[in-house]
Amino acid sequence: MMGANIAWGLMAPLSKSIMMFGAIGYLSLVSFRLGGTAIAFWVASFFVNREKVPPRDLFLIFVASLFAIVFNQAIFITGVSMTSPINASIVTTFLPIITMVIAAFYLKEPITLKKLLGVIVGGAGAILIIVSSTKLDSADSTSNRNLIGILLIFLSQTSYAIYFVFFKNFVEKYSPVTLMKWMFLFASIVYLPFGQSEFLYIDYSVIPFSVYRDIAFVVLGSTFFTYLMVPIGQKNLRPTVASMYNNVQPIVATIAASIIGVDAFGLLKGIAIALVFIGVFIVNRSKEKGA
Repeated sequence: MMGANIAWGLMAPLSKSIMMFGAIGYLSLVSFRLGGTAIAFWVASFFVNREKVPPRDLFLIFVASLFAIVFNQAIFITGVSMTSPINASIVTTFLPIITMVIAAFYLKEPITLKKLLGVIVGGAGAILIIVSSTKLDSADSTSNRNLIGILLIFLSQTSYAIYFVFFKNFVEKYSPVTLMKWMFLFASIVYLPFGQSEFLYIDYSVIPFSVYRDIAFVVLGSTFFTYLMVPIGQKNLRPTVASMYNNVQPIVATIAASIIGVDAFGLLKGIAIALVFIGVFIVNRSKEKGA
């Protein structure tokens, strides 16, 4: 889960830089992600043991793909196109809170003192990142667009939390490659009709190598690798614990933005990073019952 969220943290600034170039919009970028990752997982499936998936489970995988990929990733990239990458990664820290609430009702997973404390400490770190990173814009149109982008990313996290909780037991039936090759195939079938209105008309000759390189990382690093790792995390961690690692994303995004010179790294962000890691540690130490 740590490795997956580091790669996800890099995705927001890279996706923003790709779309800022101008030739590739959010519809095209999502199409590249879904279609490219589907191909990667199907190629990988030839190198692992083949698993037979009955029709009933294929239907459940289709439903899972809607929440984990179509709604989650499509809405997330759309949100990133309307707000800053650091803001986008900050909103992802709400995933543990959403997951904890849903798991408490559906899985009867107890909200222990340690879990609550961990979420609060991690959330405090996220607030510090907001304070040190967000610049309020007085222009109404820009502010409204930014707010809509943040709301869309919040909805994407809600969709992913539903997948985390409701499909936790189901994902244990199959290997990550088997599960994801079908999920991304279904997601591509659902989404590509919407994205083709953009990617079929792109002038690929004007796109520099650096943009292709970033797209390759978004597809293979921030999507193929992450969705290969997440089912392993789901099998070995409780939903609330697994989702807590989302708090790593704003740290990675902030550091990456500082390195490339689009944001400054200061004392508040250093304190925020410490708080987020402490929050993850506290929740990870919590027991199934009790403490």
